[in-house]
Amino acid sequence: MDEHGLRNLIGKVKSGRLSRRRFLEMMVGAGLTVPMAGHLLLNAGVANAQPAFTYKPTKRGGGGVVKLLMWQGPTLLNPHFAVGTKDQYGCRVFYEPLAGWDANGNLVPILAAAIPTVENGGVAKDGKSVVWKLKKGVNWHDGKPFTADDVVFNVEYASDPATATTTIGAYRDVVKATKIDSHTVRLEFKEPTPFWADPLVGTVGMIIPKHLFDAYRGSKSRDAPTNHKPVGTGPYRFVDFKPGDMLRGEANPNYHEANRPHFDAIELKGGGDAVSAARAVLQTGEFDYAWNMQVEDEILKRLEAGGKGRISIAPGGSVEFLQFQTTDPWTEVDGERASIKSRHPTLTDFAVRDAINLLVDRQSIQDHIYGRTGVATRNFLNNPQRFRSPNNAFEFSVEKANRVLDAAGWKRGPDGVRARDGRKLKFVFQTSINAPRQKCQQIIKQACQKAGIEIELKSITASVYFSSDVANPDTFRKFFADLQMYNTTMPRPDPGLFMNQFVSWEVSTKENKWSGTNNTRWRSDEYDRTYKAAQVEMDPVKRAALFIRLNEILIENRVVVPISNRPVVAALSNRLRAPMTGWDNDVFLLKDWYREG
Repeated sequence: MDEHGLRNLIGKVKSGRLSRRRFLEMMVGAGLTVPMAGHLLLNAGVANAQPAFTYKPTKRGGGGVVKLLMWQGPTLLNPHFAVGTKDQYGCRVFYEPLAGWDANGNLVPILAAAIPTVENGGVAKDGKSVVWKLKKGVNWHDGKPFTADDVVFNVEYASDPATATTTIGAYRDVVKATKIDSHTVRLEFKEPTPFWADPLVGTVGMIIPKHLFDAYRGSKSRDAPTNHKPVGTGPYRFVDFKPGDMLRGEANPNYHEANRPHFDAIELKGGGDAVSAARAVLQTGEFDYAWNMQVEDEILKRLEAGGKGRISIAPGGSVEFLQFQTTDPWTEVDGERASIKSRHPTLTDFAVRDAINLLVDRQSIQDHIYGRTGVATRNFLNNPQRFRSPNNAFEFSVEKANRVLDAAGWKRGPDGVRARDGRKLKFVFQTSINAPRQKCQQIIKQACQKAGIEIELKSITASVYFSSDVANPDTFRKFFADLQMYNTTMPRPDPGLFMNQFVSWEVSTKENKWSGTNNTRWRSDEYDRTYKAAQVEMDPVKRAALFIRLNEILIENRVVVPISNRPVVAALSNRLRAPMTGWDNDVFLLKDWYREG
């Protein structure tokens, strides 16, 4: 469908001559997902195509304490240093972006006065700039006004390599942030940018105050006192923080939206495990919300039957996957393990990676562990649907894995372990401590044993494994092992930042304080070229094809082994009303949470 035809259809929706439901059906028929079709309507000024969440409280406060449980508690509270979802959640209690992503994949204004569009003049037709108008009357928790100066500062702060932010990938292509007036900012991009709604939006877009962080740029960035004592614009003000344990906030009496927040205080508890977290909401009712229910589905269904809580499942792009180390994690080069100057002694052989790929029984993992909370997949990029490759299929075959290794010259020794040129197929396989993950490890280990591959399992406490502590050798970013497994989230309905986990400039190294997103340290000129092309392709069909190809490059080269496409799964008490989404984090609209009855 050409642009003229699309505009004609949207015009019919606006005039009432075409129902929103019929428009969505037509767009799905044309290859779009419902969220993307809904986003087209939103950008055109048409109300959300899906039923909206209704906020009922008529006054601020009075709701008591809302208790959130995260079995991986946040370890720091600067959103630009957030390592993994746990830190992003903790930061989102206090800090806000210009906009967030709802369950339909639509942008929702938060600190922005409105969402920029081509029609309202906010988005340049050539895709090289966007103008954000900021909401007026917003103050930081210390009473200072929120202005365009703060927004410009965040762009400069996040994009400075010396600051070593984890959000730098979202800001790298912004060549200039200009203050037009006190509440208007223009972002200019290096090249046409089809997905302009990444900087300052969602999990990578939380705004920190210039007046408290300006003195802590570059090499001083980790010394800022406010890294652990946030002063934001959000619905809750900071009270107390014990990293990995407890985070407390109180209602912001001057919050910029009427009648919000409903709760007088918030407590975010960290620690424990996913099963105990599920019980604390679904069985005992001690907590109102529990994050990331990576629990066997059979257990969740049994706990739900108790009647105190329910499971929320929000489709998204997250994937549980196995990573191969491409460098040598056991030998130091210039004082650095897993240096990009080294090569893994055995996993650089495609046949070995291919065999392990054949030894991952995805279907059994779905059937016996994850159920509705993890669908077996061969794709790393699974959603939105138009970015999903139709060309991949997964296979589990011990027999075929043995044939692959035989053909590559890996022979079994007296101990049953295969070897070649004096090197054995013996690997350390690490992940976080979590019952489903340990069961997955066992399933993979048993299959590998049948093919002559010896696996040593290593399980690390989640708060350590996903830690931002640069002195900790057991973090997933350092990846000082041969194989590792975890879930990577896709907190926006666009794969741009999601697929940069494999570009050469995001390799995690000692030099960048292991803040790069490319933990495998795999590098490919073809992948880099294709990724760069996707980042500037304004034609949505051609851009989707480029992302499909990126996914296929990963699968063809056996860079990773996707296991399960995991929706966002949370536990909520039956009385809690909270808008959930698979494209941002669960607390993206924490201001709208309330307790009914």
